[in-house]
Amino acid sequence: MKDFSGKYAVITGGGTGMGRELAIQLTAEGCNVAMCDVSPENMAKTKELCVKDAPQGTRVATFKADVSLEKQMTDWADAVKKELDTDHIHLLINNAGIGGGGSFVNGDRAQWEKTFDVCFYGVINGCRAFLPMLMKAREGYIVNTSSVNGFWASIGPGRPHTAYSAAKFGVKGFTEALQEDLKMNAPHIKCAVVMPGHIGTEIVANSRAILSDGKVDVSGARKMMAAMGMDVSKMDDTQIGQMIEMQAIAFRDNAPTSAAQAAKIILDGVRNEKWRILVGDDAHYLDEQVRKAPEDAYTTQFHEMLLKSTRWGI
Repeated sequence: MKDFSGKYAVITGGGTGMGRELAIQLTAEGCNVAMCDVSPENMAKTKELCVKDAPQGTRVATFKADVSLEKQMTDWADAVKKELDTDHIHLLINNAGIGGGGSFVNGDRAQWEKTFDVCFYGVINGCRAFLPMLMKAREGYIVNTSSVNGFWASIGPGRPHTAYSAAKFGVKGFTEALQEDLKMNAPHIKCAVVMPGHIGTEIVANSRAILSDGKVDVSGARKMMAAMGMDVSKMDDTQIGQMIEMQAIAFRDNAPTSAAQAAKIILDGVRNEKWRILVGDDAHYLDEQVRKAPEDAYTTQFHEMLLKSTRWGI
């Protein structure tokens, strides 16, 4: 799949971040795009940006859907057939994801399961819903978004990260296993697992909107900060909330790789028939270090080395 002109692509989580940038870059090449998201407002903005630079006749369709719910995904697949007037697609990008559900031991179970369901079953549901349409294309590509947390289950000492990491490990394993399945049963379809490092997206704010109606879990944030060695005894709840809000903005604005850069890397990976796409210098560095010393990967020293060698500490 060397170019995307005239093809049909489906993207989950198209409202912001990498999903938005993937849609913009694909439509700019004349690719017809269908996207889903839980935010119609965000999708409307993405569609506006796509239409502005897309060649005349390029189609862009949106659909409100929660990827963790299979029925909504199959309903979306039916809508794509009608809105894009096609029985096939060429590119499926399972991009949607949220962060949260950190602790399996004493965290909120509903948040844990929602995070896992979006990040893992969102990929499974996307593949199940759109595989029949991929089967009808002359060539197809499935792109599943994992994370560096799909091979390194941590965001540092004192910060449990079990739901997201477990889901992303699952996405990586599923996609690698899917390769042989496709070779045997659908050889015209390829697949790739994407493992981004720190990308400048709205994932922190978006996750909070889904898991807690946009509210900051002040009690949980206070405990997390204390576990990281911060003195929070003199900070009131308002100050804690403001700090968490600032961290979300800093995550987006200070990332070493932008969402647009990440989207280009992913699409270039598809063009070059890559099945394993690391996104960002930090992802490449972390992958190398974990492979070099897996027994040390969860030590404080390992995390300190990462902060010194990447822009994660900014």
